[in-house]
Formats: sequence, C-alpha cells, structure tokens
Amino acid sequence: MRVLIFVLSVMVVFVMVMPSLLSAQSLPAPQAVTDPKQIASKPNAQVEKNLSIEKLYMTRLVGGADWSPDGKRVVFMSNISGRNNLWVVPTEGGWPTQLTVSDQRQAEPVWSPDGKWIAYQSDHDGDEQWDLFIVSPATGQVVNLTNTRDIAEQRPTWSPDARYLAYTVKPRTSSAVEIDIYDMVMRKVKHLTSDTPKDKRNSAPVWSRDGKWIAYTQSQAKGTDSNIFLADVGTAKSSLLTEHEGESLYTVDDFSPDGKKLLITSNAANGYENVGLLEIASKKITWLTREKWEIRGGQFFLDGKRVTWTANVDGNTDIYVHDLATGKTSALSMPKGLNDLGSRATAFTKDGSRFLYYHNGPTAPGDLWVYTMATGKSHQVTYSLVAGMRSEDMVEPYLVHYPSKDGKWTISAFVYMPYNLPRNGQHPAIVFVHGGPTSQTVNSFSRIVQHLANEGYIVIAPNYRGSTGYGKEFQQANLFDMGGGDLQDVLAAADWIKQTGYVDPKKLIVMGGSYGGYMSMMAVTKAPEVWAAGVPIVPFVNYFTEVENEDPVLREFDLATMGDPEKNKDLYHDRSPIFFVDQIKAPLILLAGGNDPRCPKEEAEQVVDAIKKRGGVVDYKVYENEGHGFSRVNNQIDAYKRVADFLKAHVPPADCSCEIK
Repeated sequence: MRVLIFVLSVMVVFVMVMPSLLSAQSLPAPQAVTDPKQIASKPNAQVEKNLSIEKLYMTRLVGGADWSPDGKRVVFMSNISGRNNLWVVPTEGGWPTQLTVSDQRQAEPVWSPDGKWIAYQSDHDGDEQWDLFIVSPATGQVVNLTNTRDIAEQRPTWSPDARYLAYTVKPRTSSAVEIDIYDMVMRKVKHLTSDTPKDKRNSAPVWSRDGKWIAYTQSQAKGTDSNIFLADVGTAKSSLLTEHEGESLYTVDDFSPDGKKLLITSNAANGYENVGLLEIASKKITWLTREKWEIRGGQFFLDGKRVTWTANVDGNTDIYVHDLATGKTSALSMPKGLNDLGSRATAFTKDGSRFLYYHNGPTAPGDLWVYTMATGKSHQVTYSLVAGMRSEDMVEPYLVHYPSKDGKWTISAFVYMPYNLPRNGQHPAIVFVHGGPTSQTVNSFSRIVQHLANEGYIVIAPNYRGSTGYGKEFQQANLFDMGGGDLQDVLAAADWIKQTGYVDPKKLIVMGGSYGGYMSMMAVTKAPEVWAAGVPIVPFVNYFTEVENEDPVLREFDLATMGDPEKNKDLYHDRSPIFFVDQIKAPLILLAGGNDPRCPKEEAEQVVDAIKKRGGVVDYKVYENEGHGFSRVNNQIDAYKRVADFLKAHVPPADCSCEIK
C-alpha cells in the first residue's frame, strides 16, 4: 500500500483520548453451541412445506426510509411493484402509496426539511452509475438533478435550510470519491472536496445544524484506516480532526445540536468499533463505550442531551439510548434479530417523542416500526409478509462457535436446521458463504435459506476470518491471504456440520455471492473431494482479469489487500480458481449480472467455458438488465428457482422423490 506523507510546517497534534465515560451497560456474549451433537431438528407436526421461491420473493423488500418533517408520513423504498421504487405510508400505518414509478431501482430517500421534495438516487440496470433525483411528495413530479451518465452521485443529504444537497461523486473511470454540494436555488454545483488521492474515498457528509459545516469520513482503499474531516461550507477548506499514528478507523455519525461535538465510531480505543464524542475545538475523544463487540454510533436527540447507538453482539443488533449527563444507558425493547435506525437524517420526530427503526428477524422480512419513547412500545408501519406465508414454517438458526483449523480463531456461524429430520446421516447440507469479505452473516431474514431449509437442506453460514463484527485483528486476518485462511474457515464449517450426525458427507454444497461466490469457486477447486455441488453467484474467479476490469474503487481495494499483481504474481495465481478448474468434480451453477461493475460477467464466463471444454457439468445464466446481485423480483424468482431446481437434481433432500441427474 502506498503511504502518503504530508509535510507540515507546524507541529503535528495527534488526537487526544480522554478517559472513558463508560456505560454501566456491559454486553455479555450470547450462548453458542460448540458441540455439533447439540444441534437438533425440532419436531413440529404443523409445519408445511409451502415456502416456495415464488412466495418468498414476493415478500416485500423494505429499504431506506425517512420521516416527513411533520412526522405524519414515512417515505421508504420497496419492491411492492416488482421494482425498487419509493412509497409513502402514514406514520400510524395503513395502505402505502407509490410515489415514483420507474423500471430502474431507486434508493436512499431523504425528505427535505421544508417538506417540498424528497431526494433519492437511481441507476441504470444495476450499473451503479447513480444519478440524483428529487420528487414532489404532493404531485409526484420528478426531476433529475445531475443527469450524468458516467458519474455516480450517491447518498444525498439535505442542509438544514433545505437549500443545498451534499452528496458523494465518483466518475466511472475514477477510484477517488469526492463530495459535492448542489444549490437548489441557483442550480449550481460546488466542490466541497477535490484532488483526493486515488487510494482514498470520502463518504457520509453530515451537516452542522447551522449549515455552515460538513463533517465527513475519508477512508483508505485497504479498509483498515480512516479519518474524520471538518469542512467549511463557505470556503470548501477541510481540516483533519483525527490525526493518529498507525492504522485505526474513525467514522463520523452525527453533529451535536450546538455544533461543538461529533458522535463518532472508532476502533482506536481497544481494536473493536466503539462510540465516542469528539470535541471539535480540542480534538479530544471521550469514549462512551469500550465493548468487545461492534458498537456503532447513531444520532443525537434533538435536544443534544442523549445519543443513540447500535450494538451488534454476535449477529444480533439492538438499539441503545445513552444519557450524556447521567451516563445511563438503556436498551430499547425490540424483538431479537437486526434492529437499526430507521432514518439516515434523524430517526426522531421533531418533538423527540417517537423513533423510527427497522426490524429484520430470521422468520420475518425487514419492516419499519415506530417506537414511542413515553410508553416504550412499538407499532408496525410496513408489512412485508404476503398472504400464505407463515413465520411458524420458518426456522430460527442456532448460533454456533467452532475452532479454526489453525487454532488461531473461534469462528461464529448460524445453523439453520429443518424441522422433522431424523438423525440418520442422510441429509444434504449447504455451507452458505457471505460476501464482502468485510461483511457478516447476521440473524436476519434470508429468502433462499428459508426455502432451502423448508425443503430439507441443512444450512451453516460461517463468519470466516475477515468478517466484520469481531474486532480489528479478526477483520484484518485475511489481508494478503484472500482465499487462504478464510477458505480453511469455510472448510471447517463443512467439517463441523458433518459431526451433527444428520449430514451425508457426500451431500455437501457450497454456495455464496460476490466474495462468497469467489470462495465457493476456491472451495470446489482447492478441496474438490468435499463438495457434491457448487453455487457461485456473481463471483470473480481470476484476480488478474478482475483488477483489470472491475470498478476502480474495488481495484484499489484488491491492490491494497493482495499487493501488486506483478510482484505478487504467484499469490495472484494461487488464489485465482480459474487456474484450477481441472480439479473440479462437483456440478456447478453460476449466475451473473450483465452490468455488474464489481464482478463483471466475464469472470463467470471464464469458468463456464473452461468446464465445458473439459466436459464438466455447469449451468449458467446472465441477467443482462442486472448488476451486482438481482433487484428485479422476476429475475430474483427466476434465478433462485434455477438454483433450487439444480440442487434438487444433483443433491436432493433425503425425503425427495426427485430424479437425480
């Protein structure tokens, strides 16, 4: 990685860390199963095998949301129409109204403080070349503000007076990400940042309440170091607030109402993401948490007396409120699963009485809820389940821990065990590998996993080294070793699930998307004897061609985490499964998006061509109007029906009357 050195004519002042104001709240580790024999299939005579792909993918997707300024309505993204468009629903619940009608996907809606417009972003057939739009909530009038086909503008954020929009900007051919400001009155663009080095990107602009300042985060390509900057909106001059030695992550979350402090998330305290208050004038940090889990800052209450944060404890996320005067921290009463702030601007109504949040659980798709602070009770605003879908037919996963093969790590995973299985060693199992690699499998709803479990497939989803949620050291454990130790963690998941006594060792499947697709390809080439089938979805397979053809931002990431392809040629070759296709024994099905800028379809095509040349078994489908993953409901149904049919044909469930190919 290149290190940029700035020579200053003044004395360098490093971030000063104040003694912690630690919350009395301590987050204990949840109970996890460590003995495979303790995994059991629960008997349930009422369970029906009715979780079809068609039904599951007609459950609604509910995404980004925001309050109207008067607190009476909520705008959100949903695919109710089969496309990711914007909808509006009354805060008390009711029938949602479609606000935008488009064949293209839309995201990140934010309501202007004066209530006149809702800003959002939209791209072209999944190509991630986003434009910024505004739509009138009163008339439905839509205006494309940027209309730049080869420049991606994302994450619009309104100034408090509703005159300006701050957002990130990245040309198609660039790896640097800048921040611009759009003047809604003059219809002009001003650059807040410029000349950012190509191995860095600016993100998440946050306005001060007086509109004079914007705080933002600047990250380096490798993802192991970042800083917080403060920019003067009038002069576009930025100052560094978090100068530090070594590598640490600093991310800005919110401005205090008085403009004197920032709520931040950082791993500088103890190697785990924690929440602190950064005093702008002194650059001092007061830590509010020092947990050994992933704690992320949320927002200030509008009176500035309390803050929120979320705590991800081994895949379950809860929301906390912290009183800055008393130091008291309270967990909001919410269902187990994934609970997160429901609005990027502010999750609170203006009077602070209600709180918008997003809940997603293993047996319930994501929905928006409103929490009333006075009563501590919630009510549901959106409803994602469709008729005929029963949560009781779905399975809740076991949280399991197992040792890595090299003994260095404890690996966390979720195991989805179908109902009513005899422990007879005859059942198929799927190792379901998440993407990223800096991501995490959490206790949330997965349509394809619930379908497969309903059909009789056991699923284990590991959080291999390199995953987020378990601290800095664990997350960086696969740097310059992609497809190495992390692959061994995936293989260890296969070993562990076999020991439950339920699994036929000859019926193991590996499946994943993006980096999970890459890992699936590594698994079937590096450990071909283990697998009965492989399902790589939007994978990359050749590090040499990937760094040539992928989006420049991801190219910088790969160069920073794998090194130079010429100097590290042997590593690139060894970790590119395309060179080991002749080792594959399992039949494969590969899915790709025609406009994928992250893992171009040519990556999957290399595998298909190589397998066909040697007479192997491979199915392949490209969705030409999709990008990195599939957003159109009709394509989702088609894609995952293909996967399900392929698995039934090659690795059928034990009680299936399927014809084996």
